[in-house]
Amino acid sequence: MPPEPTESRTILWVYAHPEERSLNASLRDAGVAAAQEAGHRVVLSDLYAMGWKSELDGADVAGTPDLPPEISRATRRAYDAGTLAPDIREEQRKLRDADALVLQFPLWWYATPAILKGWIDRVFAKGFAYGLRDPRQPGRTFRYGDGPLAGRRAQVITTTGSPAPAMGPRGINGQLDQVLFPLLHGTLWYVGIAPLPPLAVHSADRFDRSDFREASSRIAERMHGLFDVEPIGYRYQNRGDYDDDLVLRDDVAPGATGLSAHQEPEQEDRRRPEPPGRPHVPELSRT
Repeated sequence: MPPEPTESRTILWVYAHPEERSLNASLRDAGVAAAQEAGHRVVLSDLYAMGWKSELDGADVAGTPDLPPEISRATRRAYDAGTLAPDIREEQRKLRDADALVLQFPLWWYATPAILKGWIDRVFAKGFAYGLRDPRQPGRTFRYGDGPLAGRRAQVITTTGSPAPAMGPRGINGQLDQVLFPLLHGTLWYVGIAPLPPLAVHSADRFDRSDFREASSRIAERMHGLFDVEPIGYRYQNRGDYDDDLVLRDDVAPGATGLSAHQEPEQEDRRRPEPPGRPHVPELSRT
């Protein structure tokens, strides 16, 4: 018997696979159905079906083929003026209205397909996703946990040909959360979206019906608990852990280095409060 429906939320499901007869498409359908069964509204952006343009170019910000100098400033001006390309503005509207973001894709060469990277490049424009100054800390902006998109959470669902042990802590293909660190930490957490532990469907090129049932069951379980699962405990940039050079202070995780140093141990409070007197970080309205 499925869990009782929870409070209804809106999920933006961004899907990147070119083949509608693929395992990914079947997993997408199972995941969307489970999210709807849980009482949530799902908005699907099927990038290949949409013919999404992956290249950021001048037409996105200035109506010309060539990008102007200072790309981030140009996109910020276009965002503020409401003149970004219509397809970008529509995806921004979807994300603005969403409580959660699902990114589903096959893991190709340790990264997302180019079309999904292009969705991020074009949609996460300065002013919309990042670039707000922290008035209490000159020279710093609200990022890595804070920012306009804070308050949302993200679930990454990826398929890979690697067996699960080979993507474990000592596996030759690298530990899953570290392989995905550029996406989880450097992209989602950077703009304030809290990433949940990723879901990987391993050995995807050797699936049988039993494997599919198990994988779709795991995805369905996550969809039913999407707003209850604890996000990955990445450290906030502007809440005391980092010095003026954005390096971990000596008293924070002493001796720790590498990617894992930027994640709080399980026993630490992942919901560290803002320092007293800290200004509220404005979020994008969902209305």
